[in-house]
Amino acid sequence: MTIQTTLFSFVNRWECDENDHLNVQFYFGRFEEADRQFRLLSGLSETLVGARRVRHVRFHQEMRMGDLITVHSTIAFDGPHMLTVIHEMRDGTTGTLTATALDGYEPSANSAKTLRQRFKGFQASMIADAAPRGIPAGPANQRSTVPALESKGARIAYRGTVLPRDIGIDGKADDRFVLSCCTDGVAHVWQRTPMNHTYLTENGYGRVAAEMKLTWVTPLKTGDMVTVLSGFTSVGPKTFTMRHHVFESRTNRLAATVDVVALTMDLKSRTAVELPQEAFQSINQMLID
Repeated sequence: MTIQTTLFSFVNRWECDENDHLNVQFYFGRFEEADRQFRLLSGLSETLVGARRVRHVRFHQEMRMGDLITVHSTIAFDGPHMLTVIHEMRDGTTGTLTATALDGYEPSANSAKTLRQRFKGFQASMIADAAPRGIPAGPANQRSTVPALESKGARIAYRGTVLPRDIGIDGKADDRFVLSCCTDGVAHVWQRTPMNHTYLTENGYGRVAAEMKLTWVTPLKTGDMVTVLSGFTSVGPKTFTMRHHVFESRTNRLAATVDVVALTMDLKSRTAVELPQEAFQSINQMLID
């Protein structure tokens, strides 16, 4: 055994966003379930390898309403982390690779040989298509504060509350909750640029994420209120990056960060388009890094 089938699923109509494809929060939800199944099959646990440091997702092909989903999972010791769990999402009909997730762990260096032996039946080589491209592999800055971010130009994009439905089996808010906060807030981030709602509507364009990295810092529980501060971190000809900082609102405690590589997609051709020059200049003037 080297790679395990860990999920069989389906894209529901209600999971698709304004671009008529699976919203990113549900990709993360599928990877979370696949990971639970993989842990059961392999015996992987935080007791052995510590807490997950990041979940790094790349989107390769769109998943549309009615598409079948399969996920396969494995462990790589030659990935970007000391121990990397790789999840491959594929179209269950065509076999096309649609998304990948890298879960990064940093167990004690002294345990590497033992872990290789323990998980020898669940290992494979690093999958090149899953490798980070537009976002560094390591965890984001975990010491960010609200005043420091605001002084650099980050602004609030979302406020919300952790509800019982947002809690995972470990009693903490799950990945999908954090991603839902960011996807609800991201339109307000784009609205700060010339690529606002009017521009996108008039040109038939959509907002798309090509790559995302979630870094948990501290847990959230039922009843916690959250504030998301967002800012731009880089810009190129077709893509730009932003970082969402999720704070627990009462104490301004940093709970998580989500790094995003974003682009504009022509909704007819389903291809990326170049940023208008005024958008490039505008974002470049708002960088918080």
